[in-house]
Amino acid sequence: MGLFSRVTSYPPLGQVTCPQRIQKALGSKEDDTVQFTVVIESSHSFPEQSWEAQIWHNVTSAEWTALSLQKCSNTAVPLMNKPESEHKFYRHVFSGEIALPSHGGCAQFTVRYRVSPDTDWQWVNQQQNAKDGELVFAAREPEQEKINLAQLSLASAKEEFGKYFDHLSPNLEVEFRKSEAPGSSLWHLSGSADPAQDGQSGFTNMVLGIPSRTVRYFALVRVWTPWLGPRHGRDKFRITEDVILCSFLREDGEHVVLLAVSGTNDVLTVLRSGENGEVVIKSQNDNASASGFQVLASTAADFEVAISALIYEARKLVRPFGAETTDRIPTPVSPPGDDVVLVEKDPEAQWLSEWYDGLTYCTWNGLGQDLTEGKILHALDILKTHGISISNLIIDDNWQALDNEGDSQFKRRWMQFEANPDTFPQGLKKAVEAIRRNHPNISHIAVWHALLGYWGGISPDGEIAKNFKTKEVKIKDLAAGGPIAKALESQSLLAIDPDDVDRFYDDFYRYLSSTGVDSVKTDAQFFLDLLECPEDRRIFTRAYQDAWSISSLRYFGTRAISCMSMFPQAIFHSQLPNNKPTIPLRNSDDFFPEVPASHTWHVFCNAHNALLTRYLNVLPDWDMFQTSHPYASFHAAARCVSGGPIYITDEPGNHNVALINEITAPSTQGYTVILRPGVAGRTIDMYHDYNDGQVLRVSTYTGRARTGSGILGLFNVSGRRSSSLTSLREFPGIHDDYNVEYIIRAYTTGRITNLIRPSDRDTLVGVDLEDKGWEILTAYPTQAFTLRRKDSNDARERKPTNAAVLGLIGKMTGAAAIVSSDIYIEANGRLRFDISLKALGTLGVYVSDLPDWSIEDNFMVTILGQPVPQKNVWKEGDEKTTKVLSVDVLAAWEEMKLRPGWSNEVIVQMFLGS
Repeated sequence: MGLFSRVTSYPPLGQVTCPQRIQKALGSKEDDTVQFTVVIESSHSFPEQSWEAQIWHNVTSAEWTALSLQKCSNTAVPLMNKPESEHKFYRHVFSGEIALPSHGGCAQFTVRYRVSPDTDWQWVNQQQNAKDGELVFAAREPEQEKINLAQLSLASAKEEFGKYFDHLSPNLEVEFRKSEAPGSSLWHLSGSADPAQDGQSGFTNMVLGIPSRTVRYFALVRVWTPWLGPRHGRDKFRITEDVILCSFLREDGEHVVLLAVSGTNDVLTVLRSGENGEVVIKSQNDNASASGFQVLASTAADFEVAISALIYEARKLVRPFGAETTDRIPTPVSPPGDDVVLVEKDPEAQWLSEWYDGLTYCTWNGLGQDLTEGKILHALDILKTHGISISNLIIDDNWQALDNEGDSQFKRRWMQFEANPDTFPQGLKKAVEAIRRNHPNISHIAVWHALLGYWGGISPDGEIAKNFKTKEVKIKDLAAGGPIAKALESQSLLAIDPDDVDRFYDDFYRYLSSTGVDSVKTDAQFFLDLLECPEDRRIFTRAYQDAWSISSLRYFGTRAISCMSMFPQAIFHSQLPNNKPTIPLRNSDDFFPEVPASHTWHVFCNAHNALLTRYLNVLPDWDMFQTSHPYASFHAAARCVSGGPIYITDEPGNHNVALINEITAPSTQGYTVILRPGVAGRTIDMYHDYNDGQVLRVSTYTGRARTGSGILGLFNVSGRRSSSLTSLREFPGIHDDYNVEYIIRAYTTGRITNLIRPSDRDTLVGVDLEDKGWEILTAYPTQAFTLRRKDSNDARERKPTNAAVLGLIGKMTGAAAIVSSDIYIEANGRLRFDISLKALGTLGVYVSDLPDWSIEDNFMVTILGQPVPQKNVWKEGDEKTTKVLSVDVLAAWEEMKLRPGWSNEVIVQMFLGS
């Protein structure tokens, strides 16, 4: 007919919907149904038609059948990121539900539609080249029927585990472990790894078995030595790289998750795939005697539960033991408990924040490798003239004094602690003093260095080699690896001997501290895994990790960034144990501004790597980005929902100040802070392949349980226009049994949904994203109050007023600006808001019946107890329909000439009443 139409469904076509996702989409547990929603958009260029839609499925039987969907209100699924006035299509919403069988299973479905009963059915999978959707649902089993695995013998444990793998290896030892994650089962798999001989590590491959009844799988692999990345597949297990973590989604709705454990007994363990889809355990033993390898396995109906079980058990395996006893050394709590008081030298009034809560500038992409003191000062001056106030500075590669000038950086070697005299002629201390003198807004200054000194190691002709014991080591030949690895293979390096590495790091960091440098970015840590000789690997790996950790904590506290360290020995030895404070960990390969295809993959990769790193004792760091770049806002939004630090690396003068203001805010002390959610962001769709072209959904959370806000970042990684429907239940921190009304707000448009409950059937919202498109949705719980109006002739109580504090609107993760908030009715009947903010900006407050109230007659707003000028308070948008009250806290703060006093929090109070 030539009538343009586009169809979006929930659950989505071309994706797999996992058991827990379906369970969240259900009503009650007694009524296990899956609800389908279809949105059809047709062009305004044609008359509006009486559309029909059906779900064609095999959920209830092997035979495919049709489910006719009922027409709903066109506003049932609001399009959050497009104003109503910009809608160019008629929107038609249809809904229906199917009762799921009591047994677990996997089913397929697609959508068909027609313009009217007189026309032929059109199939979405043909019209839009969309694959069938997949539903995978778990069986409903009474608790008493579950097997008590804790009582199984070793033989029985292996038999039970064999239900998940065909042809389980007879040489594999399988032991059941008690899981600390309710709802999961846990096994410890082990075997013997051959010893190192003749200067070569011992390598052993053992077939675990073939994963049975697999629908899809997801794995985190070593894309090359220092970095992890995601891989996906269907049915038969096929992976060409070494795997650290993999998860198999089965036809019965169970997730089977495997974690290869390294860092104990000098054995590195990874997983591979065999020719017939087997999981193969691959171990590298650096000991002269046979040692054991370890793999942990868990099963659960929820992926998060299964991986939690693995992490809890892995911590037990790697926790250190006392020298004279088998008792575990007590592990300090991080963060400390309420009864622990931290005392800081030269304390300042501050909210509980870390250095990485400030905006950071890194010199790497912005200034390049040919770094000089003059270039740094010039770049900082340019930032200042643009009104960009940074809190931290990272002086990246090329400040060090190196030999072999003019050669490849991988051939150059470090000579002395003092900076390069040619580029820092007055020395590092004078350069730091100049930076701090000219730019007092910079609180912390970091320098970059490699774990072994520099890419080429230590120069034999420099002061360092004369003052410390050194050892020559060889880098192994690599069959595959990144450009750095290829440049280094078969090369010998001079490195500080492990016997002297403690003294080396203590002296080096004492020197840096004496110059005014108070933080470090320690790169190229994967060199420890490039060492060829097993004896070197054995003595270097732990010695260097421990020396660096101890010295960085001693001199810099948590102000250290661990980079290129996503290799197994570091993950399990340094990053998993929670016996020290948390530091940032680079979570993926670099940001490459000049490679167009890298940008969507960079965000996709980080969101998947965080499925593991969020459980480590680190803060996942999604790397720097440039604010004046085609993908600038895409990266900025991703950094905001990552929950990690934010670094910019702009070329001098190429700055998007407006974008920077969307991701930062000024504190009352004059510092520029980022609004960082408290939970590390990660994908909620772990089985969706990058090449499927679906919208990437990144989940994070800010605030306390129940009263905080779930945040979803949505990113179009497909390279073409893409749409997505999301349920309120998919936001983190929300459960079906919460009897609370929520609102969902879109960042880019400020559009807010009607009040919805998790138990409601209609809780879907839509987004429509162009190429490079993104959106951030935030779910806010509201509180309901019944207020009286003095001017009302009706003495009966009014309809409840729902209220919520939105945080700083105009900021991508503005809810994270809320330190605390409390809403309650005072004795005089007024509704009172007590709000504490960590930064200045425009505060947004949701009031469900705001059009009924007058700012002049019904509202009173104070900051630090002083009245706010009325011009700084207004209703956002159309006064007849708006539900958001805005308070320009920044303008009021400056106009009222307020001072923070003992605290740098902003205390805002608001009163509503007649």
